[in-house]
Amino acid sequence: MLQVCLNGARSRDECPSLPVTPGELAVAARAAVAAGAEDVHLHPKDGDGRDTLEAAAVAAAVSAVRAAVPGVPVGVTTGAWATADPLARAAQVRAWTVLPDHASVNWHEDGAAEVASALLDLGVGIEAGVYSGTPAARRFLEWPGSHRVLRVLAEITETTPRDALRAAVGLLGDLGSAAAPVLLHGEDAAAWPVLRLAASRGLDTRIGLEDVLHLPDGSPAPDNAALIRAARGLLRRSGGAHPDQP
Repeated sequence: MLQVCLNGARSRDECPSLPVTPGELAVAARAAVAAGAEDVHLHPKDGDGRDTLEAAAVAAAVSAVRAAVPGVPVGVTTGAWATADPLARAAQVRAWTVLPDHASVNWHEDGAAEVASALLDLGVGIEAGVYSGTPAARRFLEWPGSHRVLRVLAEITETTPRDALRAAVGLLGDLGSAAAPVLLHGEDAAAWPVLRLAASRGLDTRIGLEDVLHLPDGSPAPDNAALIRAARGLLRRSGGAHPDQP
């Protein structure tokens, strides 16, 4: 499965073409799905372009994207950078009026279990975000509900390709007992090497302006659809190949 991550916590200062409004997210999602994306992850934004978990913003973003790509799963973030207080974050999730198909929960953040419980109560699938270089894998696997998640996001935070590949191999080993499928991805300069590693291991992966602003050849990515097209090409070529070794 190839997921598109449309915008992330980035701003237009980093990427002028970043989709921010519900309408822009819908247009970007439609183009990315046409290019080969099978799932959508997005960060709802407030009027100032900052990530928010407020019900109205989540409803607007999810509804617009869902209408643009009917039948394609749509997910959102629950990152602590949007709402730092864990109890307030869980309360915001419980107040959602339009439910996404799934939402990511970062297990290195305080309150992950409370947010995950809120999602389970609502019937929203959980993407368990497990960052490399943190105790997230242990925390997640020790959580009694770990078998109930939709998938595990193995998120490689190291951005030097060699370090990222080494971290990815280690994190996949740490997650070996996870009951859910693993989606492996990297970021910035490591995004494409980690995507190749995911392909070589038959794992789900993702790409989009949240993770990387450049195409594999180093040129700036004009939009999410271009990243998805490049990823599709790499996945076809790399599926049976060995990735660069860490």
